[in-house]
Amino acid sequence: MPMSSSESATALKRTVIIAIFSAVAVVLGILEAQIPLVGMGLMPGAKLGFANIMILTCIYFLRGRDALLLVILKTLLTAFLLGTFSSLLFSLCGSLLSFLIMFLMVRFGRKKFSLIGISIAGGLAHNIGQLLAASVVFSSSSILYYLPLLLITGVVTGIAVGFAVRYLVDSLSKISLFEEFLDRTA
Repeated sequence: MPMSSSESATALKRTVIIAIFSAVAVVLGILEAQIPLVGMGLMPGAKLGFANIMILTCIYFLRGRDALLLVILKTLLTAFLLGTFSSLLFSLCGSLLSFLIMFLMVRFGRKKFSLIGISIAGGLAHNIGQLLAASVVFSSSSILYYLPLLLITGVVTGIAVGFAVRYLVDSLSKISLFEEFLDRTA
């Protein structure tokens, strides 16, 4: 069954938003890769999670499958530009778990959880997903000793990302491109 012109326009808007959000997420990933966190006592590969700003914003406005596509695009593009296969694997595991937790919290608890709380949960899930992937790849559970440190950083960066998402959602809600997506989320 062919799409109506309004459905086609909505699909085009979704595609444009996903493309823009993907580009911004990749740029944020590249920028945060330039910040030397290892010197701050964090494990190699640790990141601030700024790309989650775009992921959580996408979850807020669009469908789950749109946000999942964004997660996959952001992870693949960032890994191709910056990483290795193992960084792709770790990032994908962390990103998928983070997406799942944030999506479920927005979908079923939008009124119960703040964007900051959802962001914190996403940051924690990302760190847990990466550590679990690393423990499988390296066949060692000793890497899980990083968990307490990464949980603390996940909370701190989750708060920062959550504030950014809250500001971004408020700002984007005033733009006509996002108006029809607000009706769905009300």
